[in-house]
Amino acid sequence: MSTERSTAGEPAVSSRSSIAASAGIGVLTAAISYLVTALLIGSEVRERFGDGVADWRGAAWYFYEAHMVDVELTGQVGSVGGTDTLDLIARTGGAADLLYVVVPLALIAAGAGLAVRLGASELGDAITIGLPVMIGYSAVLSVGAVAAKSTTEVSAFGIEATRTVAPALVPGVLLGGVIYPLVFATLGAAIATVLASR
Repeated sequence: MSTERSTAGEPAVSSRSSIAASAGIGVLTAAISYLVTALLIGSEVRERFGDGVADWRGAAWYFYEAHMVDVELTGQVGSVGGTDTLDLIARTGGAADLLYVVVPLALIAAGAGLAVRLGASELGDAITIGLPVMIGYSAVLSVGAVAAKSTTEVSAFGIEATRTVAPALVPGVLLGGVIYPLVFATLGAAIATVLASR
């Protein structure tokens, strides 16, 4: 990657600061993607879950599903329990289907923007841009997977019942937080690099 130079010929942007900036872009991209998700399906969340689930949490479930991460419903009554997958986007349809496009496009735009900003000149530079974006993005998705967990407990006649809804943690971190940004931010950086070299 060509490094920006000051008038004295010294690098204007250090390697550390470009990594930190790229990681920050990963955090920002995750936040923007989540906000777009909340805007697109906010009314659907309220209609589907009512007051039983906070709007931000319901939107987070859609956000994880947009990364192909299952949102699991686990129920247990006494010693009997089971797990099911919600399939929120598939059941909602309409504007919710756009979420499968929003997340990759946001990451492609982030990678392309960073490639232009950092002056990427070779395809190998795309990987060095995608990795730090992944660091910031995976931090957000890792914390979010835990924060989006919702547990309800009830007890009647000495029998306890619990219901938990949460994104699958390992896929949320690995698929959503690592693979998605690596693939799409790197792709965006590669596209910008190729276009800049023409």
